[in-house]
Amino acid sequence: MRGQRPEPPDNAQQLLIALGQLVDQALERIKFQRARVELAMALQRHMLPPGLPELPGLHFAARYTPSRDGLDVGGDWYDAFVMTDGSLGLAIGDVQGHDVEAIAFMGQVRTSLRAIAEATTDTREVLGRANDLLIAMGCGLFATCCFLRFDPATRDLTVSRAGHVPMVWATAAGHWGIALDRGGPPLGIVPGERYPVTHRRLTEAGVLVLLTDGVVEGPRYPIEAGLDEVAKLARAGFDADPEVLASAVVKVADQTGHRDDAAVLVVRYDGPQEPD
Repeated sequence: MRGQRPEPPDNAQQLLIALGQLVDQALERIKFQRARVELAMALQRHMLPPGLPELPGLHFAARYTPSRDGLDVGGDWYDAFVMTDGSLGLAIGDVQGHDVEAIAFMGQVRTSLRAIAEATTDTREVLGRANDLLIAMGCGLFATCCFLRFDPATRDLTVSRAGHVPMVWATAAGHWGIALDRGGPPLGIVPGERYPVTHRRLTEAGVLVLLTDGVVEGPRYPIEAGLDEVAKLARAGFDADPEVLASAVVKVADQTGHRDDAAVLVVRYDGPQEPD
């Protein structure tokens, strides 16, 4: 006796119902992802400084561009503030990961640096204490960072790096460079780390460009090429409006094919002030 063949689906209606259910599920996932991204971007806007300081002889500009795929919002940040002794504190960094947790951790890092800078102006101490604090918090994330202190009175500049991209500089006399100063590991990895300090003295007008790797590095674009491109822009625009230079630098990311977010902080120094 022949087996009975299963009855076919009840016409196209059942197929349409099943397809409609799949579409509804997909739309729900899209709505959830969109809400997650909007929350992350709102958090990030809140975490970045609302403004930059105003100091005689110093001019600032900053840029931030989100991840190119629009879904993975990262933890890049920048900061500039006046420290307790009247010197200028500058920071830029990049948190591991691309999600709400990374952005929340970015806020913790930035807040920690500011709070510690209230107690000490030593860049080595600022990074070292921030590193130990983040490890003690047990977040399981890490962040690269470059922290600088500039004293307008003595013109002394101190720099400490925690696994971060080197800064680029150029002066009115035609000098320029990529500051490949010795640094330490990213924050949040090695307890008790002592970060090296590089000392400089700004004797002439010029510009400092701080950035994250999303600006200068991509899958098929070496970081050396990106830094060289930024150096060209700094040499040509050392005396330009920092807003113009910052916009030009962040566009270097268009050449790298990098899908990461990107941050830039530009500081233009007018040079030593003549006594009255």
